[in-house]
Amino acid sequence: MDLQRINKHKQSFDDICHYIEDDNGADKVEVWFARELQIILGYARWENFQVALTRAVESCKTQNINIDDHFREVTKMVTLGSGAKREIQDFMLTRYACYLVAQNGDPKKEEIAFAQGYFAVQTRRAELIAEHIEQLSRLETRDRLRSSEKQLSRNIYERGVDDKGFGRIRSKGDGVLFGGHTTEDMKNRLGIKSTRPLADFLPTLTIAAKNLATEMTNYNVEQKDLYGEHSITTEHMDNNRSIRQMLGQRGIRPEELPAAEDIKKVERRVASNEKKIEKSSSKLPKLKPEDNE
Repeated sequence: MDLQRINKHKQSFDDICHYIEDDNGADKVEVWFARELQIILGYARWENFQVALTRAVESCKTQNINIDDHFREVTKMVTLGSGAKREIQDFMLTRYACYLVAQNGDPKKEEIAFAQGYFAVQTRRAELIAEHIEQLSRLETRDRLRSSEKQLSRNIYERGVDDKGFGRIRSKGDGVLFGGHTTEDMKNRLGIKSTRPLADFLPTLTIAAKNLATEMTNYNVEQKDLYGEHSITTEHMDNNRSIRQMLGQRGIRPEELPAAEDIKKVERRVASNEKKIEKSSSKLPKLKPEDNE
């Protein structure tokens, strides 16, 4: 997501931020209303958005956090086409509540990806929001590669290939993707310990490339009913060759891309930031007796 789109999304979320007085009346609490957030997050129907909202509330409960501090049901008057007015359900949400909603939203929506970064950081600086979004994207892409490689391992085990054979297949695929450089060659080029996975130090683009080639192999192993190490190796090499050719057409050589930060460090930093979100988020003021009347 480029900085221009991030700034556009940021302005939309800033525009629907409201401020209410805290319990002491001395400070302001940032709040967002669910009905407005629904539109910004790309949900056309309230019923669909309620699914993410309900999951967010359950996530808050699971973490033993008081939901009343972050979620509050309210009613809102709306004008119908006939000119008549009626009450509809809405919710007042803190920054932390909005973050949980984004976490439980449709991950395919760009607005959801942005919201995870926007509500996770206290700053409104677009550059820091962009950095957080990129970290989340790299972690998600790495998880997808782990999943597809596990699936491939299971698939080929049923087709006469053991763990060592899987390692050879994956390494030969890397050799093609990286222009003749084996997995160990790439570890040496990037200064990676032999005991660590190469993918933990690759940029998001290269991880995604490896994942696409692996997904293609998974698909064709089943569709073509391939059996044995030789035929599956050939298939995996062909798929990596196709991906390399596609990247090459855009002037990208995977072996020339610099190493990225150790993904374990990224995981720890993101986890640490997420633990701070609830503590740093302002809480809703307590309900006054007259509010319940």
